[in-house]
Amino acid sequence: MRLGVIDIGSNTVHLLVMEARHGARPVPQASHKTTVRLMRYLQPDGCLSPDGVAALQEAVGEAAGVGREHGIEGTMALATSALREATNGPELIEDLSERIGVPIEVLEGDEEARLTFLAARRWYGWGAGRLLLLDIGGGSLEIATGVDESPDVALSVPLGAGRMTREFLAASDPPSPKDVERLRKHARRVLRDAVRPVTKAPGPDHAVATSKTFRSLARLAGMPRQVMGTGDRWRMRQEHLADWEPRLAKLSSADRTVLPGIGPGRATQVVAGAVVAEETMRALGVDEVEICPWALREGAILQRLDRL
Repeated sequence: MRLGVIDIGSNTVHLLVMEARHGARPVPQASHKTTVRLMRYLQPDGCLSPDGVAALQEAVGEAAGVGREHGIEGTMALATSALREATNGPELIEDLSERIGVPIEVLEGDEEARLTFLAARRWYGWGAGRLLLLDIGGGSLEIATGVDESPDVALSVPLGAGRMTREFLAASDPPSPKDVERLRKHARRVLRDAVRPVTKAPGPDHAVATSKTFRSLARLAGMPRQVMGTGDRWRMRQEHLADWEPRLAKLSSADRTVLPGIGPGRATQVVAGAVVAEETMRALGVDEVEICPWALREGAILQRLDRL
């Protein structure tokens, strides 16, 4: 069947259309993405501003329309941290569900981590052994580890690239060294307690990362990995990321767009993303991560096929 997933994230509204059937690899047919960056529309009382609501309504309506044009037979709609935490989220979710034509499933952070872990496990297979998954979104950082398709540990930490940019690095462009250091200390403090369940678990055989933030950083600070088949695969070492992070912080967001892997949509958030990525790898004792092509949307489709 042809399935569509509308992922309403903190940074983007992303439609993925796939040909899928149980027991077979889902094959992408179309992708449509609108950058919204909901974190910039959050008001002091925690609600999304009218401009943010309008931008989200437009992006979701456009994604639903593109899905209909591609003849999808079933649609799933997922919402993550930005809508989950917004004080006007419940009424907005009801409105957006009507526009899409199906109920929006609001994922808790650990559910998001579990679905993304499922996608990574299916991609790498059982031979990868115990997996450690890292995923930096706009609002949160997801971490999961385990040997099966369901992780032993799955958690969500409020260290998303958009959230950290808004809270620590929005005062100037490029950010001041003092603000970058404040962010680094905050990330270390939060991670010190948050990752204990992960560090108490057995060490991973393979550490992988998903999300646009990690992909962008790996294109910049990582190395291509030789694999069979089409498409690029990337891996990134902590030492190379640590070398690039201060250089990124010295550039304005406009200047960052000329770097490989850093598009206009990520240029404002990539410094915060690099700091969080580096501190997460350090807190978990991870020297290198491999970038996994599959993430939350693929995990949602795989779970639906399993239930069918």
